[in-house]
Amino acid sequence: MPSPNATFTEMVTTTYRNHSKELTDNVSANNALLRRMRDKGMIKTKSGGYSIVQELDYGTNGTYQRFSGYDTLNINASDVITAAEYPWAQVAIHVTASGRELRMNSGPQAMIDLVKSRIQNANRNAANQFSIDLYSSGSLTNQIGGLGSIITTDGTGTVGGINSATYTWWANQFQEMAGTNAFTGTTELPTNIVSGMNKLWVKCVRGRDKPDLVVLTQDFYIGYEGSLQNFQRYADSKSAAAGFESLKFKTADVIFDDNSNFSTTGEIGYFLNTDYLFLVEHPEARWTQDDDKIPINQDAVVIPIYWMGQLVCSNRARQGRLLDAS
Repeated sequence: MPSPNATFTEMVTTTYRNHSKELTDNVSANNALLRRMRDKGMIKTKSGGYSIVQELDYGTNGTYQRFSGYDTLNINASDVITAAEYPWAQVAIHVTASGRELRMNSGPQAMIDLVKSRIQNANRNAANQFSIDLYSSGSLTNQIGGLGSIITTDGTGTVGGINSATYTWWANQFQEMAGTNAFTGTTELPTNIVSGMNKLWVKCVRGRDKPDLVVLTQDFYIGYEGSLQNFQRYADSKSAAAGFESLKFKTADVIFDDNSNFSTTGEIGYFLNTDYLFLVEHPEARWTQDDDKIPINQDAVVIPIYWMGQLVCSNRARQGRLLDAS
């Protein structure tokens, strides 16, 4: 008769590994930005390498020339490509059970219930914590560089190894709200938030390149929603079907995502062009289950699940940040 440890491991493997997309899909479905990137094919895999290298199309081709007849043409090489380099980041979450729990739930149905509850817990916690990382400044040890580090309050910073103070084409756009650091969605004039959003929008647009997703904190979202009270509001059907209430600003979906790690009264708005945002994952660590571990000093079984990757941007200049600074 197999031991409770072996039964638990086998059932987790059968439930999780044979449905390996469950946790991956749960993480992406829990966050509006990840859902958008997944739908657009912007969640990619990359094997090996000491870092993630992303080519950037940043320069102007200097050979564009108006000419007539036998004029000499400019065939000089143009330096238009460089690359950003992002470090790999790693995440682990574990499905665990103590020997006591395993022996108390050794019956078939009890073990099924135990496994189900532990996997659901792992799914929920991975989704919530990864959402925090996705919107973070990357300041915690071993944390991915989230939107807070890629899209800064003044466009400065070194992202992907490129310093925007030296290479100004790598700076993101930003717009501070008019007035003092006192914006609230219930007391400010709705025109204030719309004015700030309009100013940031035009900074982020280049030809047909424009933001497709706007993520607002609570106060900004309430303020923007208030500006639409006298008009018919409309939502993106895909976002609504995914469980995210979505407004529209020009052609972009406007989302309040409570998984964004924004404080209740924080005033931040990200204007995102997701054509230039990627979640790069290692193919062998995409919320992938490893073999079970038996601690030498505990009566327990531990089943690790690993993720390895990074949030990558290939064009900071098309991303924007709305803020209400003091």
